[in-house]
Amino acid sequence: MAAIGVHFGYTCACVAIFKDGRAEVVANDAGDRVTPAVVAYRDTEQIVGIAAKQGRVRNAANTVVKVKQVLGRSFEDPEVQTHKAESKCPVVNKGEKPVYEMTGEMTRHVAPQDVAKLILHKMKETAQSALGADVTEAVITVPFEFAHAQKAALRAAAEAAGFRVLRLIHEPAAALLAYGIGQDCPSGKSHVLVYKLGGTSLSVTVLQVNGGMFRVLNTHTDHSIGGESFTSALAQHLAAEFKRSFKQDVSSNARAMLKLMNGADMAKHSLSTLGSANCFVDSLHDGMDFDCNISRARFELLCSSLFNKSVQPIRSLLETTGLSTSDINKVVLCGGSARIPRLQQMIKDLFADVELLSSAPPDEVIAVGAAMEAGLLVGREIGSSPESVTVEACVSDILLKEVDETGAEVFSVLLPSGTPLPARRHHILSGPGRLASLCLELYQKTTEQPERLAKVRKHTHNPSTREPPRLAKVRKHTHTTPSPENHRDWPRYVNTHTHNPSTREPTDLSYLQIVLRDLETKEDNHDIDAVVTMKR
Repeated sequence: MAAIGVHFGYTCACVAIFKDGRAEVVANDAGDRVTPAVVAYRDTEQIVGIAAKQGRVRNAANTVVKVKQVLGRSFEDPEVQTHKAESKCPVVNKGEKPVYEMTGEMTRHVAPQDVAKLILHKMKETAQSALGADVTEAVITVPFEFAHAQKAALRAAAEAAGFRVLRLIHEPAAALLAYGIGQDCPSGKSHVLVYKLGGTSLSVTVLQVNGGMFRVLNTHTDHSIGGESFTSALAQHLAAEFKRSFKQDVSSNARAMLKLMNGADMAKHSLSTLGSANCFVDSLHDGMDFDCNISRARFELLCSSLFNKSVQPIRSLLETTGLSTSDINKVVLCGGSARIPRLQQMIKDLFADVELLSSAPPDEVIAVGAAMEAGLLVGREIGSSPESVTVEACVSDILLKEVDETGAEVFSVLLPSGTPLPARRHHILSGPGRLASLCLELYQKTTEQPERLAKVRKHTHNPSTREPPRLAKVRKHTHTTPSPENHRDWPRYVNTHTHNPSTREPTDLSYLQIVLRDLETKEDNHDIDAVVTMKR
């Protein structure tokens, strides 16, 4: 029985099929093995893929790119606001959700899920044309940092496209499956670093492989750099060359820069295999054609700072994880921009004695791993290897804020980044019994400044009430279950449930805040017994 694996990226999508015990990537109707995740809307049709990308110069206002960036997010989400500022297609607020506004004979609104559905349907058609049968079973990959609402939106889009989604798996796990890492169940532990440089983001993940089990130790994602950063740097150089040759500045001409971006993107791909590439743009400005030759050495010089920025997170992540480059046994490259020879060489220099796995095309390896997982789930065996399992882990540090004797804020790490989930941590706080109130706050460390997740405020007993004091100790359980309405407060794990000390019944908190009363003032300290439980 055949199955399908889909890698739905920010800028491109790739589909692989599993049949007769092997997985392989399928080319689309244009002959390309990777399809641009671009959808162009016209009055009577929708165009997906390379034709939509090439036609964006003439139809930018009705062409959607990077839809994955807003999928499953609220309109006020910072990622949505960034996407809105960068998108040529207008993004508007409709019911607190972002939608695209298409113009033409009549204005219409298109939800991000509908855009994703068209891209996934294109992947389904591509796979089925190669299989010659109506196969719907599929495994789809998601980034490690995807929240529950984003996963749910992607699954809904896939099901609307006609897929029966067997499982959503993380991209680093798919990359390891593609190379068969962990399937032979060797004795002892090994460490694998998965380096992914896609179109709009860079992610580095360190995993521990032990007896066929994958454990994510730490991960880092940077949305400020990606393949488009290299393309943009090359396009700016081409604009400067055009100005030098024709005395015309096109850097502020949006249509001309789109043409240069398309030309620079093709040249960049050529430079991954050739020593030089020719960039020709027809009628770039005022009917003038532009022809320029770029050498690989010139490209590497133009992007030298970007290469350094792309490699630096590796060192930072290893230092945070407590590992050195000698502790890494294998490095897996994935993402289209990981094809760049200069980048591969810099990673090889960093891991001098480590096996660098790049034999499979980096922009296809994740789809291959997804197809292999799909093959396992539909009952096909890959040799005699057992199924690999990925252990989900906490994406960022979860901290508890306290105040010391001097009044300074002190953060205690309850759940370090990379903690396998589900997990429970027990922490005892102590406060003077004379205090009128005591505040307990949970934070996650996303940047240098922690972001608050929840607050628990404890008040002392009011003597005027007839109800006797109940607790000198209060136990707080924080069960983290998915919530699509407010997923940004705690990515992936949001709702907070607490136990009322009087009724012992769980209470849902709309604002992640609870007031517990009946704490009697006393001479001794209040001891607060806090238990934080974090689910997957």
